[in-house]
Amino acid sequence: MTILSPEQIYKEVRARYGRIATTFTPGSQATDAPEAWYVSGQSVGCCDDSGGSCGSDLYDVDVSKLPTDVTGLSLGCGDPITIAELQPGQTVLDLGSGGGIDCFLAAQRVGENGRVIGVDMTEAMLEKANRNKEKIGATNVEFRYGHIEKLPVASNTVDVIISNCVINLSPDKAAVFQEAYRVLKPGGKLAVSDMVTQGQFTPEERLDMSRWAGCITGAEDVADYTAWMQTAGFSHISICDKTNPEVELAHLPKGEGAARIFSGRITAVKRNQSE
Repeated sequence: MTILSPEQIYKEVRARYGRIATTFTPGSQATDAPEAWYVSGQSVGCCDDSGGSCGSDLYDVDVSKLPTDVTGLSLGCGDPITIAELQPGQTVLDLGSGGGIDCFLAAQRVGENGRVIGVDMTEAMLEKANRNKEKIGATNVEFRYGHIEKLPVASNTVDVIISNCVINLSPDKAAVFQEAYRVLKPGGKLAVSDMVTQGQFTPEERLDMSRWAGCITGAEDVADYTAWMQTAGFSHISICDKTNPEVELAHLPKGEGAARIFSGRITAVKRNQSE
């Protein structure tokens, strides 16, 4: 059976987000995808299960103090800032930081004694993020080039990891969670918004590179997501559909049949050494 190689996926994802970064103009909402894809009979947007566009309107926190250069380049599928419950003085790591919106929102919450690190593999996005950093004057934020499967971050140095519609783009999600566990301090928190599924995409759907890079067919079943986090060592794992956050999905068996894709609110904790 033909499958996409990691190199193919990295190349397509980097190309798509590089194109978005270089063509984006302030005052618009960044996108290069059609308004909707049709996957297993469902209409879904590039990052939003409702069929709408991605953007800063997904946040429950106030983004009005950020310039349109930042808010317009938001490509997330949820609000990791709210579920992270950040505190002053914490060190925060953003996996796939893009234009920097989640880093800048995190920086406001951790304050001048805190620190925020954004990691991204797309040079054009890093350039945008650093320009935005200068405009905002966010002295407690830094951006690093790297892959989320091999983070350029020291072990046991991060209090909270956030990410917004990025892990689904990775060809090796198990490695992402292993790396996240490595860099977190004992007791540290993972707080992620990401596209996940109940059920499976067909091999033919997964071969569509544009849909993978568009935050769709790289999404995986909640059972697999949970298993990767458990294997990495995480505890207190929670996965909920953001449209129905009261219903816990992390305990569900692997779904059968066509994939139902949705934006998940995902949290977990790195065990303390005493546990």
